[in-house]
Amino acid sequence: MRVVTYSPKVFIPVTMLCRDVCHYCTFARPPRRGERAYMTGDEVLAVARAGAEAGCHEALFTLGDKPELRYRAAGEELEQLGCETTIEYLARMCELVLAETGLLPHVNPGVMTRAELELLRPVSASMGIMLETASDRLSAKGGPHYGSPDKIPARRLETIRLAGELAIPFTTGILIGIGETRDERIEALEEIRALHDRFGHIQEVIVQNFRAKPGTKMATAPEPSLDDHLWTIRAAREVLGPEMKIQAPPNLAYDEFPRLLEAGIDDWGGVSPVTIDHVNPEAPWPEIVRLREATETAGFELAARLPIYPDYVADLNRWADPRVAQEIRKHADADGLARDDRWAAGSTAPIPPAPRAAAPLPLDGHELDEDEITRLFEARGRDLAAVVAVADELRREVSGDTVTYVVTRNINYTNVCYFRCGFCAFSKGKLAANLRGAPYVVPLEEILRRCHEAWERGAVEVCLQGGIHPGFTGEYYLDVCRAIKEELPDLHVHAFSALEVWQGAATLGLPLSEYVNELREVGLASLPGTAAEILDDEVRRIICPDKVTTDQWLEVHDTAHRAGLRSTTTIMFGSVEGPRSWARHLVRLREQQKRTGGFTEFVPLPFVHMEAPIFLQGRARPGPTFREALLMHAVARLALHPHITNIQASWVKLGMDGAQAVLRAGANDLGGTLMNESISRAAGAAHGQEMPPERMEDAIRTLGRTPRQRTTLYGTTDPKHMRLSYGAPPLAEPLNPHVNDAGLRRPARLVRPGLAVR
Repeated sequence: MRVVTYSPKVFIPVTMLCRDVCHYCTFARPPRRGERAYMTGDEVLAVARAGAEAGCHEALFTLGDKPELRYRAAGEELEQLGCETTIEYLARMCELVLAETGLLPHVNPGVMTRAELELLRPVSASMGIMLETASDRLSAKGGPHYGSPDKIPARRLETIRLAGELAIPFTTGILIGIGETRDERIEALEEIRALHDRFGHIQEVIVQNFRAKPGTKMATAPEPSLDDHLWTIRAAREVLGPEMKIQAPPNLAYDEFPRLLEAGIDDWGGVSPVTIDHVNPEAPWPEIVRLREATETAGFELAARLPIYPDYVADLNRWADPRVAQEIRKHADADGLARDDRWAAGSTAPIPPAPRAAAPLPLDGHELDEDEITRLFEARGRDLAAVVAVADELRREVSGDTVTYVVTRNINYTNVCYFRCGFCAFSKGKLAANLRGAPYVVPLEEILRRCHEAWERGAVEVCLQGGIHPGFTGEYYLDVCRAIKEELPDLHVHAFSALEVWQGAATLGLPLSEYVNELREVGLASLPGTAAEILDDEVRRIICPDKVTTDQWLEVHDTAHRAGLRSTTTIMFGSVEGPRSWARHLVRLREQQKRTGGFTEFVPLPFVHMEAPIFLQGRARPGPTFREALLMHAVARLALHPHITNIQASWVKLGMDGAQAVLRAGANDLGGTLMNESISRAAGAAHGQEMPPERMEDAIRTLGRTPRQRTTLYGTTDPKHMRLSYGAPPLAEPLNPHVNDAGLRRPARLVRPGLAVR
C-alpha cells in the first residue's frame, strides 16, 4: 500500500521583516516600535522544546529575505547580536536548536549565495526556496512580485542550482493563482525538473494555491479553484515523474483537502501540533486524526517523515554534514522515515499500543521472495495489523497455544576480544573498560562451578559464549566442552558462535569439518546462532568488518548440521541496515535450512544502542522501533514457514511487555531463563539477568497461553529435574578474575576471517 507522508514540525519565524513586498503576503511586515526584529535564542528554544515534547522531528525556520538590506532596525539589532547578516544569525539559531533539542532544522531564508548555503549546511538537515514562478512577467510593474528583487526567477533558480552543487536536500515549488498562465506553470515545473535531473537534490515539489488575504494589494484577486489546483498537481506529476514527492498544503484546501490525493500528491507537508502556519495564519492545520482518516479513506497509509526524505537518509555521507547526519539517524527508522515511538530495545520505556485489529492478509501459501518480504517489512497502520494477524494465525496453526522456554545458564567466559564489532559494548579491548568492566577470563574451575550450580537449579542447558581473546586457540573450546561433559554428562552444552568455531579451527590449522567433529566428540551438543548479525555483506562491512562473512557463517552451520549438530539462528537488527537486508537474511537462512534442516529456531535480537560504540560515534540508529520489532517476528514466521517453525522472543531486549506483544505477532517461544546475562546489559539493557520459571509462566498465562519447559532441541524436560527450577535458591556471586591471571599469550598472527576474503 502506498504511503502518504507528512512532517510533524514546529514553525519558528526568526524574523518577519523582509526586503521584498510581494502583493499577496501578510507574513512580512515593517518594524514595530517596541518589538524586536528577531526572535531571541530563548524564544526560539521555547518553541523548539515544545515541539520536541509534542513528538515533532523538524524545526522549520521561516523568515523574510535579507531585511537588513532594507531596514535600519534589522541591521542595528544584528550588530548588537554580533552578526553581519540575517543568514549568520539564522545559522546560530539552527545550531542552538540542534544542540539543545535535537530537532532537525529545515531553513527557508530566501535567495542565498554559495557562501550562505555553505554556512547553513552544517547546521540544517535540508533547505528550501519556493520558485513560485519562472515568469519574469510577474516581476514587472503591476505584477505581484514588482518591487521584490528576491522573487526574480533567475535568482531563485540560481539558489536551487547552487544547492544542487553543494548536495543539499532541497524543497521548492510553485505558487498558482497569482496571475500566471498554465503554460507558465508548466515552464516553472520544467525548470525544476531540469535542475533535479542534473543534481538529484530536489526532494519534494510543493504545488501551493494562492489565497487572497485582507490588507494586501491582491485582497480582491480571484483564487484558483480546487479543480484548477487539482489540474496543476496532475500536471506536476506528469512533468516531474512518478518518483518525485509532490506536496500540497492541506490547510489551504480547507475541508476539501482530501481531494488533493485524487490528483497524485504523496505528501501533506509540515503539520504542527504546536505552532500555527505563520505564512497562512487564517488557515488552521487539520488535526492529525482527521488527516489520517482522509488518507486511509483514499486507500493510503499516513506516515510521519523527517525534513530530509528517505532516499537522502539512505545516503547521508553524500547529503548531510557529518554532525547533522548523527542527529538524523537518531530520528530515522529503518525506512528513513520518522521514528513513530519512543521505545528502545533494552529500555524500560513503555511499548506503544498494539496495532489496530485487522483481517489477516490473504496469503496463498507460496514461498515469499526477497521483494515480497521487503514489502512486508515496510508495513504500517492497517497493513501492520494485517501482517501481525496473519502471522499469529499461522503460529496458532503450527504451534498451538503453547509457549515454550528453556531453563539455562549463560556463561560469558571472557569480555576481551580482538575483533572490532561496532555494535558490541561487551567486548571492545583495553580501551573500553568503562563499557564492560575490568577485562577478565573465567577460569575453567569457575565455569564448572557455575554449571553445577545451574544443574542444581533445574537447568538443562549451559550456553557458553564470549569475546575472542587473542590468546585463545581451538584447544580452549575443546577443553571447556570436555571438562563440562566429564562432570555433568546430562547437561546440554550449547556453545560457541560461528566466529569462535571458525577461529578455533584456523588457530589449530584444521579443516572446519574436522574441528567441528572434534567439538562434537568432546561434548558440544549444539551451536547458538550468534555472530550472524545481518547476513548481508554490505552491512557486515560497516558493523563487523573483520568477523566471519555471510558465506563463512553459513558454512560453519552447514558443517555443524552435517556433523549431526543442531543450531539456533539469530538476526541483530536496527543499527544501520533496513528491510532489504532483513529480507536477504531470511532468504539465506531459509535456503540453508532447506539443505540441512539443522536450525531449531529463529531469534530476533533488537540492537541495544545505549553504549554501543557505533551509536556513540553517530553511525547507527538507536535500535529498531517497536513496529519494526513486531514485524521482525511476524514476517519471520511467514517467510521461514514451514522450514523453521520456532520463533523466539528475547525478553532481555524487549522487556516482558514487549515479549508478550511479539508472542501475539507470530512468536511461540520465550527463550531462556539465562541466570546470568552480561552482553545486553553492557550495551545498556535494563531488563535483568534472570527470568525465573515462575515469572516466565505468569507472563505466558496472562496471554491465555500454556507454558511448557523444553530442552534445547524442543524436547520434553524430565519432570523430576524440572521441579528443581521452581523456587531455586539465589545464585552465588560469580568470580571473574582479571585477564592477567589467565597467563594467555598473544600469537604472532591473529585470525581475521572477514578481512581474509576481501
